[in-house]
Amino acid sequence: MIKKGDTVEVLDERISGKVISVKNNEVVIETEDGFEMTFFTNEVVKIESGEMIIPSFEEVNKNLQEKEVFKKKPKRPVAKPKERSLPPMEVDLHIHKLVKSTKGMTNHDMVTLQLDIAKRQLDFAIGKRIPKVIFIHGVGQGVLKEELKYLFGRYDNIRISDADYKKYGLGAMELYIVQNPK
Repeated sequence: MIKKGDTVEVLDERISGKVISVKNNEVVIETEDGFEMTFFTNEVVKIESGEMIIPSFEEVNKNLQEKEVFKKKPKRPVAKPKERSLPPMEVDLHIHKLVKSTKGMTNHDMVTLQLDIAKRQLDFAIGKRIPKVIFIHGVGQGVLKEELKYLFGRYDNIRISDADYKKYGLGAMELYIVQNPK
């Protein structure tokens, strides 16, 4: 038990001095330099005749458990997966997926329809803040692919790259929509 007049040292710092007062679990000490400082009783150790009284293991353990650093933190709620781990939005632009029959449609009509759908889907993704969109255009002669590159090039804050080769082969492109442009 620490009382007025005892010589003490602070556990976590190189400070020692005489006890001026003890109230509740607080100790006011006057340091060797003449400053008055206040500490909790579990932060100081009594010294007798120049030697520190070594507290028992139980006392040390009890004082450590009371320190905030060692208190167990409450478990945080499980965070939802970040946007980057969400599967990307896929838009298949194969003409047979878009219309029942191409009868009576010219090649120009087909490409125009595919580009309209691509533009509409991209605008939807931007509006819904979807970060990645895969456009499956197919291999073919590359006409649709070039038209898509031209269309997407008119948008700001979009990065275009080839989609995953293992999954899509050469017939798809991946768009990354930058959400917070500077």
